[in-house]
Amino acid sequence: MRAEPNIMPPLALYIHMPWCVRKCPYCDFNSHGLKGVPAYAEYIDALLADLAADLADFGLDLQPRPVTSIFFGGGTPSLFSAELIDRLLSGVRQRLPLAADAEITLETNPGTVEHGRFEGYRQAGINRISFGIQSFNDDRLRRLGRIHSADEARLAFASARAAGFDNINLDLMYALPEQDLEGALADIDAALVLAPEHLSHYQLTLEPNTAFAAQPPPLPDDDEAWAMQEACQQRLADAGYRQYEVSAYARDGARCRHNLNYWSFGDYLGIGAGAHGKISEPRSDGLRRRSKQRLPKAYLADAGGPGRLSTDTRIAPADRVFEYMLNSLRLIDGTPMAQFSERTGLPLEHIAAALAAARQRGWLVPDPGRLQTTPLGQRFLNDVITHFMD
Repeated sequence: MRAEPNIMPPLALYIHMPWCVRKCPYCDFNSHGLKGVPAYAEYIDALLADLAADLADFGLDLQPRPVTSIFFGGGTPSLFSAELIDRLLSGVRQRLPLAADAEITLETNPGTVEHGRFEGYRQAGINRISFGIQSFNDDRLRRLGRIHSADEARLAFASARAAGFDNINLDLMYALPEQDLEGALADIDAALVLAPEHLSHYQLTLEPNTAFAAQPPPLPDDDEAWAMQEACQQRLADAGYRQYEVSAYARDGARCRHNLNYWSFGDYLGIGAGAHGKISEPRSDGLRRRSKQRLPKAYLADAGGPGRLSTDTRIAPADRVFEYMLNSLRLIDGTPMAQFSERTGLPLEHIAAALAAARQRGWLVPDPGRLQTTPLGQRFLNDVITHFMD
């Protein structure tokens, strides 16, 4: 049985910037509150050394593949100056070919950016901005530990528009502490006034090892959260935003290509403290996943050497089914069934019985050429995904 992918998927680059002004109580990402002034310039050098080492390890220095998207995540990437972002992107271009239409996204916190920086980011090559708004209610923002106000969020959005950005995402959360349906819809309406190209709308959950998990705030129950989700989905649909993933909505032509690559089980390099990557290696033994040291100090200590690695493993054929389903089943329109074999290297016969059972339960559409959840499957997505674990 073949266990290597037979068609190389698109390649993306994820860049992790680990520092925040202050850690939010709900956040379980690899982010670290500021203590003094971080070594921003040193970190840029470390990222480029990390990238060069990854390219050599994967043979991409000799046989480069074009990068279709770059995503700066965090942490708060907008803590880095436009000049440093420009230096980093210039170094990336020297080491990797970028597609002519590459999507380059920078996550930003409305409390850490100013008008001049947006102009500089655009000149550096950033062509998509993602704002971590979360809510337009100042009391909710305070309870979430955010450092910006609703007015500051609106001002930051206007500054990005003035700088020429025509592809902007807003992150919003629902089922916030003591939030009701009216409050959730009010956040959607406030976002629609700004008319962003893309909206990410996801439920607040209590993640392990967070301040909220240790001291849970009063949250809406499951039925209330579901009612918020359905009502907000309808409000967004009425405004011309089509849902294409569990928590992602976009106007025509504005879907996030970087995230679509994740959800389609594409390849991506991950550089920076705590970053993850996944690469297809058809000439060795299939798929390889690696992660980097989480603590910035440990990462900086050997960013160009083996000490930067936290894990480096092969994805066994037995694990590829679950990983593929974990991503692709999130897509509302699904994926071509043939893509499963192309991206995992496994024959469709490997999942034939599981597919038949999922269709019988009404979780998947009956089309044999498409892997796509039904509305019932979307509502019980976790059950559908775990169905494929075996």
